[in-house]
Formats: sequence, C-alpha cells, structure tokens
Amino acid sequence: MAFFIAFLFTMYFMPKFIAWAKKRKANQPIYEYAPESHQAKVGTPTMGGIVFVMGTLIATILNAKLNNPYVVGGILAIGLFSLIGIKDDLSKITANKNSEGLSARGKIILQVITSVILVGVLFFANHTTTLFIPFYKYPIFDMGVYSLFLWVLVMVATTNAVNLTDGLDGLATVPSIMAFGTLSLLVYITGHAIISGYLLLPNIQLAGELTIVGSAFIGSLIAFLWFNSHPAQVFMGDSGSLAIGGFMGYIAIVAKSEILLVLIGLIFVIEAISVILQVGSYKYRQKKVFLMAPIHHHFEQKGWHENKVIIRFWIIAFMANLLAILTLKLR
Repeated sequence: MAFFIAFLFTMYFMPKFIAWAKKRKANQPIYEYAPESHQAKVGTPTMGGIVFVMGTLIATILNAKLNNPYVVGGILAIGLFSLIGIKDDLSKITANKNSEGLSARGKIILQVITSVILVGVLFFANHTTTLFIPFYKYPIFDMGVYSLFLWVLVMVATTNAVNLTDGLDGLATVPSIMAFGTLSLLVYITGHAIISGYLLLPNIQLAGELTIVGSAFIGSLIAFLWFNSHPAQVFMGDSGSLAIGGFMGYIAIVAKSEILLVLIGLIFVIEAISVILQVGSYKYRQKKVFLMAPIHHHFEQKGWHENKVIIRFWIIAFMANLLAILTLKLR
C-alpha cells in the first residue's frame, strides 16, 4: 500500500509541479564546466525531489506505525535532509542564479547536525552498537560510543555520494531504487525473529517497520523515473538527492549493514572516490586522474553517449546489489 500510494501521488503531482516550475523558471543553471552536450538541458526544471519526498512521507504516515522509533527516525532523515537540499536548490534558482548553491562547508555542517539528531534517535531506541561485516556470520566487536561517530560518517558520506552521482538523467534514480530494495529486504530480515535467527543475523525488534518507508521511497522514485528518464523533464535537485542519501545511510545503520552499504551503493562510492582522487591529485600533483569528475563525465568526455553511461552504471548497480543479497548465505 505504501508503495502504490507513493507511486500514484508522485505520478499525479509531478506533471503539475513541472508545469508550475516552468512557469516560475525554477530551473537549475547548468554547471559551466559540464560537457557541452549538457547545454541542451538548459531550462529543465529542478527540485522535483520535493514531490517524491512528499509522496514518500505521506505514504509512510498513512501506513507505518508512527509510535515506532525507527520509523520516526526515517521520517526525520528524509524530511531534514530534504530541507537542506531545498535550501541549497533555492539559493541556486533564486538569489544568485548559479550552479553552486550553499557553500560546501555550510552544507556539511548542516548534514552533520542532522546526522547527530538521527544518531540521537537511534541512541534513544537503544539500537545495537555491534559491528557486522559482509561474508562473516559473527559480530566483530561492540563499538560502544564510537558507533555514534561511524553512524554520522555513514550518513554524511552517503548523502554526498548520492548528490555527486545525480548528474545524468536517471543515473542516481535507478541505483537508489535498487539500494532501497536491498536495504528494505535486509531491515525486514533483521526485524524478523525467525528469519534473522536462521540467517544468523542480529534480531532488532521493531526495525522491520522501516520496510514500509523503504517501499514508499521505491514507489515514489519509480514514478519520478517516468519523468526523469532521458531526456529528463525534471531534475530531482539536492532536495531529492540529499533525502535519498540521508535515508539510505540511516536504513543501512538500522539494518546493521554499515559496511555492506559500500557494495549496495557501489555506484555512489565509485562516483565519490573519483571526485576525491581528482581533487586530491590536482591539488598535490597539478594533474588530473580523469578527464572530468565525477567519473560519469569522464566517460562522456571519452565519447560515450549519455544513455550508454547511464545504462552501464545501472547494470553495475544491479550486479552489486545481487552480490549484497548473496552475502546473506555466503557467510
């Protein structure tokens, strides 16, 4: 029910939002150093993430148990990270009308503050601080209070990784759908006493309710893809990408898949690493590692058509998520 409510909400309201955004000229300026082919995207409305975030939250409120602390944390993760993105998007399309938005430092500070709030929710819910790793069936050790630092790092890193990936039509959308599918499965299993016991996974009471939130997000993103597929009629903007990344990091923490998230979100990890390598190499060696970063632009510069880059990245994301699911038995 959550899936279909979110899907139908987004399918119905997205065209209305696109028409409104075009009328208000709420389009994000194209990054000046982006490949030349991106100039064709000038005038495409942004902030479409507002619609699918609303669809996700409404579907969650109508279907999930709102006295569940993990659900409350999920709603906060989606809403608060989206608000940071909205602030960033508005600064791009109104005040200075450039592609920069909030300063990098300002955005990171807000993300850290939001992550600390969410960590507080998990602490209040007495969430386990034990660390698990893929392909090994027993817990490694109890991180204790240090888990709080890891959780903040996971949420901030995931948020920025998804944000960096959102550079081509549908590139971030489909890997996010796949990741939420895998994470929803994992959090359902950890919340199920019998299945988690059979698979030698930690049993976290009440965590399974987050499957509803994940399902709602998948439904809204599939509807968004209808309008975001190449050539995109609308971009999600930071209001969408930050919400996706924030919730992705949050649900991975609840499912005790902090380390496995590297595989689940492999495309996002690759994109983030490409930027780190490019910036670091240019700063210390005055040389570029890639023709352009994030790495999807590198392949565009090598002559790959945008659709070829997108589809191949989707394939990589699909295979990585299958392998992540396989770790349930290969342990």
